[in-house]
Amino acid sequence: MNTGNRPFLLLACLGSLSSPANADWQAVETVKSYAITGQSGPELYASIGEHGPKLGPTRAIAHTSFKLTWSRKYEAHGDACVLVSALPKLAITYTLPKPSKPLPAGTREHWETFIDGVHEHELVHGDFIKDMVKKIEAATVGLTVPADPQCRKIKSEMTKRLGALSNAQRQQSRDFDRAELSDGGKVHQLILNLVNGG
Repeated sequence: MNTGNRPFLLLACLGSLSSPANADWQAVETVKSYAITGQSGPELYASIGEHGPKLGPTRAIAHTSFKLTWSRKYEAHGDACVLVSALPKLAITYTLPKPSKPLPAGTREHWETFIDGVHEHELVHGDFIKDMVKKIEAATVGLTVPADPQCRKIKSEMTKRLGALSNAQRQQSRDFDRAELSDGGKVHQLILNLVNGG
């Protein structure tokens, strides 16, 4: 099988930043799967290409999505508004392929190496998201906007800060995918090993 074609992209599918919610600040991380078929490495990879999650025009091997909501407390201090606390609620979902039937021993070994590496890749996307939430906390808690006793201006100021942090996280994920999927990159090697060895 020709393995020189560009592999399917792994992409982080980014959720929306919204509010409010109420929970302890600890990410809830969940793994879900989509079914693929095949008994060999090439067959499994071809099935990923047919059934992988579609993100825009591209089929992905796997993807990471999240939902982030906030419980925020604003207080008026004189004529200024202060964000005195912000409690995030973060849910991250990793979607990975899973063979629908048991695999032959040789294929199974190659598959396990492949899927463990892909899962590890997606966990890095999860770390990027958790880091973004920490940066949002640092950039917004304690924010003070003068001449805003009704706490209206502060929300537009926060939207600007959140947009910049979200865009930075998206770019970080894109750069990571590009490096891992480039020739010789970690995920590219996982794909070649699965297709050539399984």
